[in-house]
Amino acid sequence: MAVKQQFSSLEDLINHSTTPVLVCFYANWCSSSQTFSPILEQVKQRMQHQLQVIKVNADKYPQLLIRHEIKVLPTSLLFIDRELAARIRGVMKTPELIQYVQKFLV
Repeated sequence: MAVKQQFSSLEDLINHSTTPVLVCFYANWCSSSQTFSPILEQVKQRMQHQLQVIKVNADKYPQLLIRHEIKVLPTSLLFIDRELAARIRGVMKTPELIQYVQKFLV
């Protein structure tokens, strides 16, 4: 189950994480985002010691969409050591997403 976290800024969260961070921008009105939500939960459970999974509601943080050039929902950004390592647009199945992310964790 997802835990709602409060943070002063997304950058603060990324900069202080001891593990890579997968940030998914979504919207409640977006059917693809709704499809992707349980997939992210599965990824979070299976990779809990390797990866932090964060969901950001695009409607609540529109400034982040601009800053990170998000044009499609859902879009996920993988940050490793504070740097953007990958941008994932749209929905992937759980095994595909895990395999894709693991390429960057080596």
